[in-house]
Amino acid sequence: MNDFIMINEKTPMENGYRNGVSKNGHANGLPKAENVNGANGKSAIELERPIAIVNPRPAAAVKEQRAQLRGIGVVGLGYWGPNWVRNLHQSQAARRIIACDLDQKRRSHVSQLYSDLETTSHFEDLLNDNDIEGIVVATPVGTHYAMAKRALEAGKSVLVEKPMATSNEEANDLVKTAREKNLVLMVGHTFEYSAPVLKMHDIIASGELGDVFYISSVRANLGLFQRDVNVTWDLATHDISIILNLMGGREPEAVSCQGESHYGHGVEDVAMLTLRFERNVIAFIHVSWLDPDKIRRTTVVGSRKMLVYDDTAPQEKIRIYDKGVTAQKYYDTFGEFQFSYRYGDIQIPRIEEKEPLFCECEHFVNCIKSGQTPNTDGVNGARVVSVLEAANYSLRRGGLMVPLGAALR
Repeated sequence: MNDFIMINEKTPMENGYRNGVSKNGHANGLPKAENVNGANGKSAIELERPIAIVNPRPAAAVKEQRAQLRGIGVVGLGYWGPNWVRNLHQSQAARRIIACDLDQKRRSHVSQLYSDLETTSHFEDLLNDNDIEGIVVATPVGTHYAMAKRALEAGKSVLVEKPMATSNEEANDLVKTAREKNLVLMVGHTFEYSAPVLKMHDIIASGELGDVFYISSVRANLGLFQRDVNVTWDLATHDISIILNLMGGREPEAVSCQGESHYGHGVEDVAMLTLRFERNVIAFIHVSWLDPDKIRRTTVVGSRKMLVYDDTAPQEKIRIYDKGVTAQKYYDTFGEFQFSYRYGDIQIPRIEEKEPLFCECEHFVNCIKSGQTPNTDGVNGARVVSVLEAANYSLRRGGLMVPLGAALR
């Protein structure tokens, strides 16, 4: 069936269940579809979509560097929040660090670890504190947009964990608000600050692998099941971020996704995404909460060499294989046609690793102090949300290939 989808830039989608993310713990969102046409034997589904913001927030004038911020807040002390508190404390990023969570047990837990840490159960305390210059939002995905929006409107720079929002409309609104307020908006795409991913980016950019043919990524383990997002919005966010980084910021032309829910009442626990880029480059992402082994592996196949990144390896996380296939350029008959295979050495580049979250923490603080645009700014985050949104629409349509709308530049 030659189905395709045209995504037009119109009015925002309706609220409620959407895009694999739900504020009520479910993940069976369904965008509104209209205008089903039949032309030339094909069916086109027109999906309403907000207009994308084209340009990133312009870099503000560089400010005079300060040794510390006056204060920084962390809202959400579940899984990632305490890690942010730890890294902010270790880096001595601010004179005051305030942690916010509704759960008294979580507040008490982090208070016992850091004697000078301030805690509160009221988000408004962070918004109304003039010392607080930046806020890290590490709450459930369904609350990211609302909390980041309130923080920006209160004049605070924001780092919001991935994904930054549950729709392209929300992501664009955060980018617009940060630009209008001249504040830093950064997204927690932690792997873009990891040494192996940075090394991979440099290797690909140098042309050592030749032309990239395809990228294959697997992120699987047994658990951790999420209640507010499906496996695509939970795990594939990392791989989409990594792949867009490796592709130099290029967005895919189209996305498809297939998945299934086995335990979560409509919350998919296994999925396969396909991202099609220009010049015949394709990327595959397999994500699962049901795999017996923990797998974090990315393979990049180029015209000259191939690269494998295994994040679970204790050492030698990247291997470059001098392997390839060459087709004979000239032949008279099919019988003369043959491939030539090359088997060369395996290269293991040296990587000096540092905790990615610490690097991310330092970068956020430095961006607040200097006014520079983060490497993973709001536009970067909106690109990832755009891919996730298209993937989720495809997921609800049995894997239909969905072209992306206007790219964010």
